[in-house]
Amino acid sequence: MEWRDEGILLAVRPHGETSAIVEAFCRDHGRHAGVVRGGVSRRMRPFLQPGVLVQMAWAARLDEHLGHFTAEPVRNRAALALGDRMALAGIGAVAALLGAVLPERAPHPGLYDRTNALLDLLGEREVWPLAYLQWEVALLEEMGFGLDLSACAVTGAREDLAFVSPRTGRAVSWAGAGEYAPRLLPLPPVLRGEGEADAEAIRAALGVTGHFLTERLLPEGKGLPASRERLVEAIARGEG
Repeated sequence: MEWRDEGILLAVRPHGETSAIVEAFCRDHGRHAGVVRGGVSRRMRPFLQPGVLVQMAWAARLDEHLGHFTAEPVRNRAALALGDRMALAGIGAVAALLGAVLPERAPHPGLYDRTNALLDLLGEREVWPLAYLQWEVALLEEMGFGLDLSACAVTGAREDLAFVSPRTGRAVSWAGAGEYAPRLLPLPPVLRGEGEADAEAIRAALGVTGHFLTERLLPEGKGLPASRERLVEAIARGEG
């Protein structure tokens, strides 16, 4: 069994004395793992890092085996992010979330292309936070838990939408919320593509997407990755 594909590295861990087990999000083969011989060598270690785009080949005797990867760098985003705390946290958040929520070996080519486009914006501090928020919304959609913020779930109104149901992910208006308003999540306008996309608005919106990532996608009892929390803090502080 063998194939070739393009992939975004998600995680790398040592295996034996000289090899590494690499997990990648591949365009046509989904989240896939394999052993890279010599993966801890001086030549390979600099580009076997989360976020790096690689051309890879996988081979195994049987499809269900772990198999072996060979990998050649296409775009070393990890090197470009050195010294940029927001970029490093962004790579970590994207890689950790994909590693936690993507089903093994299930292709998601649309999400793959969107993830590549997002990571290509690393270092663009003016557009990165909003692009990352939109990526989390797309991740929820891709996994079958998209937010419906087009109209009030109670009244059907499309105006004065102020809340999100923490159970259904649907918008709720002021009139529709009534006495249940304290139990609902706030709806930052930026989640609907409206208003200012400043640091505070993005932080508030990531609070909403973070709720649904935790409740709908992550395994029970598992919180959001620490790298994602660092990214939210970096966005709130405008760090670079």
